[in-house]
Amino acid sequence: MAESTISIETWKQWQAEGRAAQLVDVRSAREFATVHIPGAINIPLEQLELRTADLNANTPVVLVCQGGTRARLAYKLLQNRRNDLSVLGGGTMAWLKAGNPNVRCTASRWALERQVRLIAGLLVAVGVALAFAISPRWMIVPAFVGCGLTFAGITDICAMGEILARMPWNAQRRPDASEPSPLPSGFTCACQLLPPGEEQLPQQP
Repeated sequence: MAESTISIETWKQWQAEGRAAQLVDVRSAREFATVHIPGAINIPLEQLELRTADLNANTPVVLVCQGGTRARLAYKLLQNRRNDLSVLGGGTMAWLKAGNPNVRCTASRWALERQVRLIAGLLVAVGVALAFAISPRWMIVPAFVGCGLTFAGITDICAMGEILARMPWNAQRRPDASEPSPLPSGFTCACQLLPPGEEQLPQQP
């Protein structure tokens, strides 16, 4: 059975009308922290079946990811458990392209999974090129990458991901205790609500 899909405009209309619905982002925690749709909660796809208690039983659930693929997988995992599911068409990427408000909790950077895919692809391409240009022995590079990805898939332990996570560009900035807090008095979260084209902190209640 095909998944039920709602458009971004429909979701915005629901919000404007005050219609109760739970937006669940099934991307990784790092992707969610980098940028997400306001009001969404994060339940990574691999945790979804074990965290069904976190889903609101009294409202429809709208699933979202980066572009829609993982949200559709989440729909298939849950469709036999409840009948009020839908997928947000286009995902977070389409939401951002439309210039809608978004929430960022860390400095903007590529998701770790995307970095792993990039490095793995580059290593394979370079290894194959060197094997043709210099020596067939260079085929050991793509073979090694393939074995590493297979091991990561089986064990859920990604050595390349662990190494990349320790790189300076992935380090989370820790504020100096001597620096004044950039947040107004009474705020404890560094999350920023970003309307299109400018940064601003959420209004203090």
